[in-house]
Amino acid sequence: MNLPTGITVSRLLGVPLLLYLLYQPTEQTRWIGVAVFLVAAGTDWLDGYLARRLNQVTDLGKFLDPLVDKLLVLAPLLALIELGQVPAWGVFLILARELTVAGWRVSQTTISGANIWGKLKTVSQIVAIALLIAPLPINWTTPSLIAFWLSVLLTWISGAIYLIPRPATAEG
Repeated sequence: MNLPTGITVSRLLGVPLLLYLLYQPTEQTRWIGVAVFLVAAGTDWLDGYLARRLNQVTDLGKFLDPLVDKLLVLAPLLALIELGQVPAWGVFLILARELTVAGWRVSQTTISGANIWGKLKTVSQIVAIALLIAPLPINWTTPSLIAFWLSVLLTWISGAIYLIPRPATAEG
């Protein structure tokens, strides 16, 4: 296992810790949960950067990275449903898109990188989840939910762009 793949796996190991922290009812554990989430989310950029920079892009890394990303996003969202902070149907919309794209990717012979919409989706999800995990004052509830619904919208837009067939370009 190379360094970038090891970083990806470490991100996966942060998920159970994050879930444990989310179920602790103190302000301190919620802030620690935000920190764990943001560090784990930041490693997504780091492992990709190192894989390209060190020429260590592997099929295992290309498989694990998006899978771990989905677990890092969906695990806290599922916990936030149980904690009554987000509606289940909103999380279902994210889950449906992620499963659809993942299923579609399995049938592809080459895996393409994220486009700008995929990156916007990821950033919006990270911001929304961090805001929802943070023990912010009550007046932050509406902005946090707006961030969540914006991430749902961007998740669907990026999925549609990813799945809509593009016309073949003529070369020559």
